[in-house]
Amino acid sequence: MRGLLRLAYAPAMLLGFVGGAIWLVATGRPVWVLPPLLLAAILLSFLAERAAPYEPEWNHDQGDRKRDILHALVNEASYGLTLALVPALTLLAPFPGLWPHAWPLWLQVLMAIVVADAGITLAHYLSHKVEWLWRFHAVHHSVKRLYGFNGLMKHPLHQAIETTAGATPLILAGMPLQVGMLLGFAVAIQLLLQHSNVDMRIGPLRHVLALAPVHRFHHQRDGHVGDVNFGLFTTLWDRLLGTAMYDKRRRIGRGDVGIGHRPDYPTGYVAQLVEPFRKAPRASADRA
Repeated sequence: MRGLLRLAYAPAMLLGFVGGAIWLVATGRPVWVLPPLLLAAILLSFLAERAAPYEPEWNHDQGDRKRDILHALVNEASYGLTLALVPALTLLAPFPGLWPHAWPLWLQVLMAIVVADAGITLAHYLSHKVEWLWRFHAVHHSVKRLYGFNGLMKHPLHQAIETTAGATPLILAGMPLQVGMLLGFAVAIQLLLQHSNVDMRIGPLRHVLALAPVHRFHHQRDGHVGDVNFGLFTTLWDRLLGTAMYDKRRRIGRGDVGIGHRPDYPTGYVAQLVEPFRKAPRASADRA
């Protein structure tokens, strides 16, 4: 049973939840079915992590769960508010005729995912190269364990930067609200999968999709060895950047994630919001 879960988990999350959400909206259900669907996905994520864990110790609360829940609630709420502005922003879009409204909804969402993935990947890449961006992104990298909720554990300003980078081209082209809502839902599901503690077996999909077995290499704590695998949805843009990496001989486990030169990085929610504005003890270029 555990072996079947390892194989089926990622496809079930992608096809079952993302595919199911697109089908529900395409068949006339309101987009407000998405929040309860996301809650169901989070519950399944936690259950799967306990049934087939990659690193059993990562399932235990290390004094970070309440903080991570706060990050998730604030970031999801801010993302929802951003999506609420999509209709008004679309009215101001300079190129509304570019949006392929005649395409099937699933194809519109797929196109939005690919375009958003490019912008988010580039913003993520620059966040490891530009010192002031790293200060905000460091909040996400300060985690000492990887589990589903880590994907939503970000400084709200850094999330705003990534969201702007990913969504701006789509909004300029006149993206409809329902596509934006489905894109946001797909992002949340992908973040769960990307940071999941499920011992998922994805085989050749690791060459295409930026799921947990690929993304764990990005969270390595030592120096710049984690400056790989920046993609959110796919490995496509990493291949173009020359930052795609996977080593089946290397296992990223406990003690391997975090910020190597900042073992003292603040762990409280408010302290993490303030930390990027404090003078850094060492520049991002010296992460080692």
